[in-house]
Amino acid sequence: MMDLKQEMKERCAYIEAALEKSVPEQQEFPPVIFEAMRYSLLAGGKRLRPMMVLAACEAVGGNKEDALPFACALEMIHTYSLIHDDLPSMDNDDYRRGRLTNHKVYGEDMAILAGDGLLHHAMETMADACLKNPTPQTTGAMKAIAHGAGVFGMLTGQVVDVFMEGKPLDIETLDFIHLNKTAAMIRGALEAGAVCGGADAETVAQFGLAGEKIGVAFQILDDILDVTSTLEELGKPIHSDEKNQKTTYVTLFGIEKSREIAAKLSDEAIAIWEKQGASCEFLLELTKYLLTRTF
Repeated sequence: MMDLKQEMKERCAYIEAALEKSVPEQQEFPPVIFEAMRYSLLAGGKRLRPMMVLAACEAVGGNKEDALPFACALEMIHTYSLIHDDLPSMDNDDYRRGRLTNHKVYGEDMAILAGDGLLHHAMETMADACLKNPTPQTTGAMKAIAHGAGVFGMLTGQVVDVFMEGKPLDIETLDFIHLNKTAAMIRGALEAGAVCGGADAETVAQFGLAGEKIGVAFQILDDILDVTSTLEELGKPIHSDEKNQKTTYVTLFGIEKSREIAAKLSDEAIAIWEKQGASCEFLLELTKYLLTRTF
C-alpha cells in the first residue's frame, strides 16, 4: 500500500530542488526583483499543481524529467496569482504560507512587478523547453497551462470574482468562478502532464475532467477551512471571504452540505482514476487526501 505522506514528501523535494534553480539569485543590479520573486516562489506550500503535472505524465507512461519545466512554470504562475491576489486592491491579505505577503515585505509596486516577473519567466521556461524539444507533446503542454491560466481560465475567474465582490451570487455564477479561478489551473496541470507524456486525446480529456472536479472540490474545502480553521493552521488569514463580502458554498449551503458536494465531486474524480488503472494510483490517493486536508 502506498505511503502517500512519504510519496508526497519525496515528490515535493524533487520539485523544490528544481524551483530553487529556476529563478536567478539576486545580484547587485537590477535591484530587488529576483529576491522578491524568490521570496514568494520558495516560501513552501503543498506544490500540488506541479506534483499533478509530473504524476499525470508518469501515469500515461511519460518521463517526469520532460514534464519538469512545465511543472515549475505552473508553480511560478500559481505563485504570481497569489502575490496579486493578496494585494490591497484585491483581497488585501497580510499573510500567505505562514509569512508576510510579498507586498508587506517589498511594497505594493514591487509585489506587482514580482508577480509579473514570475508570469513572464514561466512563459520563457516553457518556451525554452519547447525549443529544446519541439514536439506536439511539449507545445501541447505549454498550451494547456497557458489556457488554464489565461482569459479562458484563472484570469477570467478572478475578474468575475472581483467584479461580483459584495454582490449576491447565484450558484451558476459561483460555479463559473470556481471552475475558472481554481479548477482551470488544476485541469491545466493534469492535461499538460498527460499531453507531455504522450497520451491520446481521450485520455487527456479524462484527466482534464478529473482536474475540474478536483479543483471545484478543492475550492469548496478552502471555503470551509476559511470558516473553521485558524491562521496558524492555514498559514493565511481566516474569515477572508466574510471580510471581503464574498459568496461561497458555505454561505449558500452551509458547512455540512458543502462537504457533501465536495465529497461527491471527489468521488467522481476518483472514479475516473480507477477507470484509468493502476498507473493512476498516486493521483487517486492524492484526490482522497485533498478532501480530508486541514490546511
